[in-house]
Amino acid sequence: MSEPVITVTNVVTRFGPNLIHDHISLTVGQAEIYGLLGGSGAGKSTLMREMVMLLLPQEGEITILGTALSTISRADAAALRRQWGVLFQGGALYSSLTVAENIGITLKEYTDLSANLIGDIVAMKINMVGLPAQAAELYPAELSGGMVKRVSLARALAMDPQLLFLDEPTSGLDPVGAEAFDHLILKLRDLLGLTVVMVTHDLDSIWTIVDRFAVLGDQQVVAEGTLAEVRKNSHPIVQDFFGGARGRIRSLGAVTK
Repeated sequence: MSEPVITVTNVVTRFGPNLIHDHISLTVGQAEIYGLLGGSGAGKSTLMREMVMLLLPQEGEITILGTALSTISRADAAALRRQWGVLFQGGALYSSLTVAENIGITLKEYTDLSANLIGDIVAMKINMVGLPAQAAELYPAELSGGMVKRVSLARALAMDPQLLFLDEPTSGLDPVGAEAFDHLILKLRDLLGLTVVMVTHDLDSIWTIVDRFAVLGDQQVVAEGTLAEVRKNSHPIVQDFFGGARGRIRSLGAVTK
């Protein structure tokens, strides 16, 4: 594995009496597309929110780009947040702002760039995610589901981050749109050298673009590694994912390609 960018060490997460993570550990390498897989309630999105400092675990440590989050100062936290972009599951676009305004909002807030330069950067990001230039003046309500995902991705990339966090990026997309979005993520990773952490239920994403992933269940990381490595794991949760009908169909499709 490449040099670690993110390490999660013995993290414990509770919501009241409910135990979500029980001393979980995993490692994300430089320029990997790393997946967080698991059933509903397994704590995938919760773990991602802890990585981006929206939640604080009760125990353990998360280290990102060499910085331990449990002891980070406010100033260092603000600087670290500028090193990543986040695409939330619903897109989280501002309905009253145009596409261009949504993408440019972080540049306007966190930089001293001129309006003209921000406009040029926004236009470049729109093109980078495969949207037509005229999309800049549209409002979120005028966008298809696939366009919302791409605009949200463009906003996540606005500050040229090192890390990209994606929460269920293909949810709500038809199979063609989901495949196109997967390939866009792969293209951007290769082009920009991004490290990507992706929360997903989508087995197609695991098969096609994820380098390594962790399977969460029973409050634990029950498996971690490449697809070939994880599929050898005998844990019932792993077997449910990859030994069921959908997993077998996907496996057959991969073999026959």
